[in-house]
Amino acid sequence: MKNSTRKVPKKNWLVIIFIIVFLFLLGSGVYASVVYYNAKNTINNKIYSPVEAINPNDSKNKIKAAGALNILLMGVKKEDGKESTDVMMILSLEPEKDTMRLISVPRSTRTQIADGNINDRVSNAYMYNGVEGSVSTMENFLEVDIDYYVSMNMTGFEEFIDELGGITVENDMEWNDGTYSFKEGLIDLDGDKASHFVRDREEDPNQNFGRTKRQRKVVQGVISRGARVGTVPKVNKLIHTLGRNMAANLDFDDIKKLLTKYKNTRKNIINYYIEGNETYIDGESYLIVPEDERQKVHDMLTNG
Repeated sequence: MKNSTRKVPKKNWLVIIFIIVFLFLLGSGVYASVVYYNAKNTINNKIYSPVEAINPNDSKNKIKAAGALNILLMGVKKEDGKESTDVMMILSLEPEKDTMRLISVPRSTRTQIADGNINDRVSNAYMYNGVEGSVSTMENFLEVDIDYYVSMNMTGFEEFIDELGGITVENDMEWNDGTYSFKEGLIDLDGDKASHFVRDREEDPNQNFGRTKRQRKVVQGVISRGARVGTVPKVNKLIHTLGRNMAANLDFDDIKKLLTKYKNTRKNIINYYIEGNETYIDGESYLIVPEDERQKVHDMLTNG
């Protein structure tokens, strides 16, 4: 099982968690207050969206006390009129240990969907009951508390990348998904091409795990590109794009606390991929996660 620990640039660490934070790091000088006000207004009035599955008082008490936090990160896609999560990660922040864990949950993971007797892919929990379903299902699957969530429409992510002016990523192998050819080495991606780059798994010998790795590369590409965008009109346009396509139960005050009280967790970031056995049930492919693996991840998120 793969995991890694590495240092990340001080300016960029929180962008790995959710793209919106970098907006606070881009403004400078006389323009900073303009960006600050626009970001605050967008977050509190357009992005902030609490859910019943998460008690806001409990979450705010934890973040106020700089306690350990679990944040569910989701990329939501829509196909054939149905929505599901194409990307699911749990971010665990442990300020006492100056550590951040980013745990990738394969979308094909088979588990019981919360509030029902249905066993299905974890990605389909969103289809049954939106964010509420995804949060509750993940809590039940790993027997942990989710303190916050951040979700982004994948179409909006494409728009966001286009407005950044595209990104550059390091591609490990040459492949073709039937729409685009991806050469080995450094490649440039616009929004649509980035979406194809992270979505396909059939051409990757590592399948779901290969796709998860590509998703990380795209996030890192956004980090690199976003750090070079500094003009106020550009930043404000990116803020508005996020406002149309992102939802979270973090308000502006919560995010400010993350930037201060949890800043030292940037010192160590541990990446972990949940593993299991690929199998077919009624013609559908699923990842069956063994109990010892599930317990291991549970312990990571509760005991560090």
